[in-house]
Amino acid sequence: MDEDTITEETQSISDEEVEKPLDKMTAKELREVAAKIPGVTGVHAMKKEQLLKTVKEHRGIKDEKAVKKKKTKREKKGSTRSELKAKIIELKQKKNAAREAKDARQVHILRRRISRMKKMTRKVAQG
Repeated sequence: MDEDTITEETQSISDEEVEKPLDKMTAKELREVAAKIPGVTGVHAMKKEQLLKTVKEHRGIKDEKAVKKKKTKREKKGSTRSELKAKIIELKQKKNAAREAKDARQVHILRRRISRMKKMTRKVAQG
């Protein structure tokens, strides 16, 4: 074979748009694909799962197996935002009682727990 025919064959393969499976694409590649879909806005703010869902819906691909989402500690416990808020109120009452008893160490411990609980409520509310 000539070198010319070999280079022509490799060029024709590289020129073709060979698309890898959607699940294997990076978020950046999925954004490029989703940006070409008419009527889809906010592509750059989407996460990979959202991009996959949007592209699959547009192409008519049905998800055979659901993508498993990792459960966080909050979800494993079954904590909801209202449960966390109730726990915060309870801890605040304990903190006030410890403050009246002049137990500085316990006040400090409860203050940190309340702070962590507030962070957890924000995370639960977000996602």
